[in-house]
Amino acid sequence: MIHLQHNQSDISLSADPQGDLLHFLREKCADASVRFGCGSGHCGACTVLIDGQAQNACSTPVWSGEGRHIQTAQGLPEDEVGRIVLAAFVEEQAAQCGYCISGILVRITGLLKQHPDADEAQIKETLSRHLCRCGAHARILRAVYLAQKNLQNANTLP
Repeated sequence: MIHLQHNQSDISLSADPQGDLLHFLREKCADASVRFGCGSGHCGACTVLIDGQAQNACSTPVWSGEGRHIQTAQGLPEDEVGRIVLAAFVEEQAAQCGYCISGILVRITGLLKQHPDADEAQIKETLSRHLCRCGAHARILRAVYLAQKNLQNANTLP
């Protein structure tokens, strides 16, 4: 039995602890926002936050999620920073085909939670872990900067 928090839900499900977190989330938790890309941890499509740290779910064993909080793109609408990031990406139309975007949204949410004032170098380093073949890079960067601005405005309101 695996016990963890998936987005806002506490779950206990039977699973092979040696299996990968990607398939556990997709098959056992019905979370299609976690994408299978390369299967070797190089493309970033399967990125999730584990206790706030970005991880590739395809190369993370299920047992390592025991007792931890796993946040996926599916849970971003219920997350204060996630909502701001999602809105910025929609406003900037930063997704093209949408395949890589789940992982990008999750990783950027994690970055802005830890470093809301991340500079350009930190943002580009964070995004360098993701393969996007659609050419939406400029819009993605604009969306991140907009999310930063909106997050700062949200934090300064009374």
